[in-house]
Amino acid sequence: MIKVAVFGAKGRMGASVCQAVEEAEDTELVAAIDSGDDRSAAEGADVVVDFTTPDAVMDNLAWAIDHEINTVVGTTGFDEDRYQTLRDQLADHPNTGCLVAPNFSIGAVLMMHFAEEAAKFYESVEVIELHHPNKVDAPSGTARTTAGKIAAARQKVGMGEVPDATQSQLDGARGAVVDGVHVHGVRLRGLVAHQEVLFGAEGETLTIRHDSMDRVSFMSGVLTGVRGVLDRPGLTIGIEGLLGLE
Repeated sequence: MIKVAVFGAKGRMGASVCQAVEEAEDTELVAAIDSGDDRSAAEGADVVVDFTTPDAVMDNLAWAIDHEINTVVGTTGFDEDRYQTLRDQLADHPNTGCLVAPNFSIGAVLMMHFAEEAAKFYESVEVIELHHPNKVDAPSGTARTTAGKIAAARQKVGMGEVPDATQSQLDGARGAVVDGVHVHGVRLRGLVAHQEVLFGAEGETLTIRHDSMDRVSFMSGVLTGVRGVLDRPGLTIGIEGLLGLE
């Protein structure tokens, strides 16, 4: 049995992770920790799953790494500086793994994979991410990752900038720009997590869309991460490798 502790256990995602861990045949929930709780209850865990906040997550991960506990992270707000911090911390603990994923939905991972492939063939591309209004970051980590993958694929085949003749605009009208790709965020009551990637060329468009209607859609990927991080010391970004998509 894999012993799992969950940080952020009282949040929507954390509560769903606790339930998934309790229901799986090969995992055991040994600690459900939320803001203000003593983390020492997690010291006996094989894996800590963190779904907290961008302000809390780095301290949680430093604690887990210092205790040589593997981590699976769904908390958002990661950039290259944070990834490098984790690499530096993990270097002193060569048998400890940390898996950070922008999205644990299998469908969302496939959406990003398909978008990366399509990016090589289309001159125009934009990303629209749609989430519930309680989400604290914009654009979403999934959208930022998608845009980065698209930009890298375009650069690899020598494509130039995405065409855009806009000269006059209201602030924010064209969204954020991530690695040269425009990303638009929608916050709307009733939504959970959704994303569209729009591609365009002369005479045609291609839309790749993924919808998560319930947080249960992320649990298969979280459990895949819990199982996979045990054999992956160091920093792993995304679950693509665990799904054979790298």
